[in-house]
Amino acid sequence: MPQKKTRVNPSALKSKAIEPLKLMSTAHDTKSSHSPLANLEEWEDFLKTRYPAPSLVGTNPDKKQEQFRDYENTARPTVREFYRLNHRHQTFDFVQEKRREFLGLQRRRMSIWEAMEFLNTLIDDSDPDTDLSQMEHLLQTAEQIRKDGHPRWFILTGFIHDLGKILCLFGEPQWAVVGDTFPVGAAYSDKIVFPKFFADNPDSQNPRFTSRLGIYEEGCGLDNVQLSWGHDEYLYHVTKDYLPKEALYMIRYHSFYPWHREGEYSYLLNDQDREMFKWVRAFNPYDLYTKSAERPNFKELRPFYDDLINEYFPPVLKW
Repeated sequence: MPQKKTRVNPSALKSKAIEPLKLMSTAHDTKSSHSPLANLEEWEDFLKTRYPAPSLVGTNPDKKQEQFRDYENTARPTVREFYRLNHRHQTFDFVQEKRREFLGLQRRRMSIWEAMEFLNTLIDDSDPDTDLSQMEHLLQTAEQIRKDGHPRWFILTGFIHDLGKILCLFGEPQWAVVGDTFPVGAAYSDKIVFPKFFADNPDSQNPRFTSRLGIYEEGCGLDNVQLSWGHDEYLYHVTKDYLPKEALYMIRYHSFYPWHREGEYSYLLNDQDREMFKWVRAFNPYDLYTKSAERPNFKELRPFYDDLINEYFPPVLKW
């Protein structure tokens, strides 16, 4: 079945060069391997199947939690291929390469709104559920947080938490932008989705990386742990000088499902990680379950978010 590719609006990018990713050379590494998913939302749809809203479990007497999590038998072929590529290529060395490539924040200088508009140039060929833009999805998340009475920084975090997905517009493949994150440089937990695909990762054959702690020390703290590369870590570095630490934990670790949903890697945590855990968990339902087909009234909401952004961020940030 031919794979659908992510399209980019060329008029929005004509003044900015897009650098292609230098992929490792294997039989599977073709241009189509950049986009095994029909759209980025397909990964999030999979997460909602794997981690259903609690009410979906409690109100269906014929389904148990274990059945909801029988994801290997029900995942779409495109999702399986996405995780195969992710687990094969997300090596310790790959993560170091990406950190050097992107964390100098030399790609662009943009305001939050300009970054939001840039993200909106990411167009998916197929999204059967909704035609809402990336920004409208983020507004839905932020507005539900606002409705529930959370602090202003929490609302802002909901609004910006996926801006790191502009990595796609810098030429990065889907499997290096989204996906459940996990530590590299240590043994892989069997609670990571599709753990069998790690057999093709070169790190699984490197004795330095195959013990429980690997290159880390017990209680070293997540700040000292290298996670697989993606939009979380990138946006954390863009925003780390401006937001409270609770917000930064939400941004940096919202895709770290092996930790905040499976309870893995507790031996790497320090006291601050344990303290911040509740905020990462509090954010997760808003991340997964707030999308709908109802279009937010952007004109009406814009003044509130102008004030909120100006409260925390300078006019221009480095990306």
